[in-house]
Parts: sequence; C-alpha cells; structure tokens
Amino acid sequence: MAFRSGLLAAVGALTLAAALAQTPSAALAQTPAAPAANDFYAGKTVTMVIGFGPGGGYDLWGRTVGRYIGKHLPGNPTVVPQNMPGAGSYNAAAQIYNISPKDGTVIGIIARDAALGPLTGAEGARFDPLKITWLGTPAIETNVCISMANSPVKTVKDLYDKTLIVGDTGAGTGTRSYPKALSALLGMKFKLISGFPSSSDVFLAMERGEVDGICESLDSVKGKRPDWIKSGKVNVIFQGGIEPNAELKDVPFIVDLGRNEQEKAELTFLYAGQGIGRPIVAPPNLTPERLAMLRKAFDETMKDPEFQAEVKKQKLELEPEDGVHLEKLVRSIYATPKPIVEKIGKLIQ
Repeated sequence: MAFRSGLLAAVGALTLAAALAQTPSAALAQTPAAPAANDFYAGKTVTMVIGFGPGGGYDLWGRTVGRYIGKHLPGNPTVVPQNMPGAGSYNAAAQIYNISPKDGTVIGIIARDAALGPLTGAEGARFDPLKITWLGTPAIETNVCISMANSPVKTVKDLYDKTLIVGDTGAGTGTRSYPKALSALLGMKFKLISGFPSSSDVFLAMERGEVDGICESLDSVKGKRPDWIKSGKVNVIFQGGIEPNAELKDVPFIVDLGRNEQEKAELTFLYAGQGIGRPIVAPPNLTPERLAMLRKAFDETMKDPEFQAEVKKQKLELEPEDGVHLEKLVRSIYATPKPIVEKIGKLIQ
C-alpha cells in the first residue's frame, strides 16, 4: 500500500509537471523573454545636436528641451547636448539627415529658416525638409530688427536713407536672410558683418560698438538682454512673422511695408520660417513606433510643469506646436509659387 501510494504520488507529480509545461506561463518561464519595445531607450544616450554655438537662443532652447524630454521617453535615456555650429545650422541638419543613426537616438534643433534652404537652392543645404522628421517647436517666433539707441538708424524710415550695420550668424538664419532680402526688395540699407557663431556674440559686439544692430527673434533679445527693449537701450525698427505680435503693437509689421500685393506675397514667404519657430527634428525614415515615441515625448515635455517653470525662469515665451503641425506647414511652404521661391532664393544666397 505504501508502495502504491508512493507510485501514485510520483505519477501525479509527473502528470502535474507535464500539464504545467503545456501552459503559456511555463513556456514563458522556459524561454528567454524578448525585450519589450518600450525598453529600447533604457540605458541609452540620446544626442541633442544643436546647430549653433553656445549661448544663443537655439542653444538655450535645445538644452532646455533636452533636460526634460528624456524623462518622457520610455526607459528615461540620458540626453546629451552637442553643439555643431556652422553654415547657419545647415551642417547640423545635413548631419542629422544623412549620417546620424535613424533609430531615434539622435535629435536636434536647427534654424527655423533652414527649411527654406533646399527650396531656394542654398549652398550646403544637403537635406530634404519634406522627409526630415519634425517633432515640434516650443515656440512660434517673431523676428525683430533692432539697433542700439545711439545708432543713426532709429526707425524704418531711417533705414531707407542711412545704413544699419548688423551682425549675422550664417546662411540659413534670419540674421542674414532678412537684411539681405529686404535690401533688395524694399531698398532698406543694411551692411552685414559675418562670422558670429551665435546671436550672443552679436549682442556683445553691439555693446562694444562693433556693429549697430541685428535682426533676431524677440524671445532671444528678451532672454539675453531683458532690459534692452524696456529701457530703450535699443530701437525696435520693425517686426516680422506669420502675423503681428500684440506685444509690439506700435512696431511696424514687415508685410505691411510691401508696396503692392506681389511684394507682400514675397515678404510673407521670406518670413514663413517664423511659423516653424525653434524646430526640434530627427532623421528621416524612423519606424512608426519610434516616431510616435519621440513626438509623444516632445508633446509631454511641453506640458511638463517643471519644464514650463524653467522656460519662464529663462524668460522664454512658450508657444508650442507639434510635429504634425510643422510637417503640414513645411509642405505648404513648399507649395509656394515657383517665381516667388526663385526670386527670394536668389536674394538670400
């Protein structure tokens, strides 16, 4: 009887083991688990390529976004900024588009006007804005042309009679494109001094009396020299963007300076990049899953209370748009009539 009981117990144990082996849980226990898709970023480093030197508005935005976007990606990767100045961020855009791994481990911030580069045939614009991945922008921009208070150019009217010496940070940026084009389109008198790595360097040159002004984003001016406009240390000559900024209600809007509908259409195209803001991008051809992760992380970063608090502390204006919006905007820009594109393209080269 003891033998039979022992045999039954042994058989029962074997039967139970066999039954368990056929269950999904046992099968999983015996087979190494494949890594979950959401584990991709765990332990990895994401590079934030910044298309300008340290200290400028793009550098500030890139580093600020970079400090928070990692915590909104599955696996919470470390995000490391990497400045790659040159050619108004064309170098960075080309690097991201052509060379960087297309797995979501590289993102970057490039000039808003860089998107117009390939369309207008700009030298060095070796990327396709219709294929690069747009993740979003933390801000929609207003560009202002400013001069030091002691400059002979204090108003738009002065610009037609006197020359304003401005610093520029390279091709593909508004610091160069706007003065060059406006000189030809409207007869404004600008003299460009090139070779500045970032707008911060131009601001220093303005304070030293080496240049008289700059055409730069309003948030960059307010962020780095918060007292300039309020105290009257600079003259805000005019503003440009997709629409007038209510904060600058007494400052002339560039499109209104067009003398006919053709000129107004050309000026609208010239400043179309302001709607692109401070674009965060990634390489083309990401998998749909990785694209969704990055865009979601960007959107969640924009809503992050800690991120919003830092933006406010940095005296930046948060007015985000998502990647889908930027992608549609770029496509609409590329639908601009060819004669306007060709004319503006020649002017800003």
